[in-house]
Amino acid sequence: MTIGRIPWADFPPVWIHAEELTVKTHPDYKMAKTGDPDAAFRLVNDLIAMPVITQLQDVFQDMTLVLVSAHAIEGAGVNAIPSALADVLAERLRWRAERAIVQTNIVGHTGADGFTRLARQAEFDGPVDQGERYLLVDDFVGQGGTLANLRAHVMRGGGRVLGATVLTGKPYSAQLALRSETLAALRSKHGTALEIWWEQRFGFGFDCLTESEARYLLNTPHADRVRNRIIAAVEG
Repeated sequence: MTIGRIPWADFPPVWIHAEELTVKTHPDYKMAKTGDPDAAFRLVNDLIAMPVITQLQDVFQDMTLVLVSAHAIEGAGVNAIPSALADVLAERLRWRAERAIVQTNIVGHTGADGFTRLARQAEFDGPVDQGERYLLVDDFVGQGGTLANLRAHVMRGGGRVLGATVLTGKPYSAQLALRSETLAALRSKHGTALEIWWEQRFGFGFDCLTESEARYLLNTPHADRVRNRIIAAVEG
């Protein structure tokens, strides 16, 4: 699998609308996660944050963005939350929601551990409007790999990705852009051999990891464990 991500440069923190517990205990969450669009719209309309919408208006006040959502395929169906969030934001901000870009593989990230998320990279396909400005949309940000790969697909197609927003996620995962000190520490700990192996397997180097992905690898004791756990997750 080769994804070919793009280094982060100055990418802003992800805008998060609601706390994770609030979202996951909502009565419509499970049905929305497994493909019920009505449940997804009820969930989003209940929990979307007006302060976040105001921030988006302030930051992009003179722009019209395209909202592109990660249509994640779950084991029990297509996750309806990202599309619902994109549609609600499009209506309130008077932007456009893009539906032609879709995830093409099943990664099984819901409830998965960090190595499974790293090993099973989301892939995307669909037309990108060259020169258009995009905002990425998903239901959840954990390690941020899905958003990173969606960003790469849009940018390879000539689009400009200006940020991302999610319904919920880990607050510390809002920082997608890899910090230089984290990258330096990761390379110092695991050496160049692991990064070469990583690039051969996934099509991008450590400089394209998210901050959370890099910290997860940094907390792994040694390079052999990283390789073994990635291979095991793929084969599992």
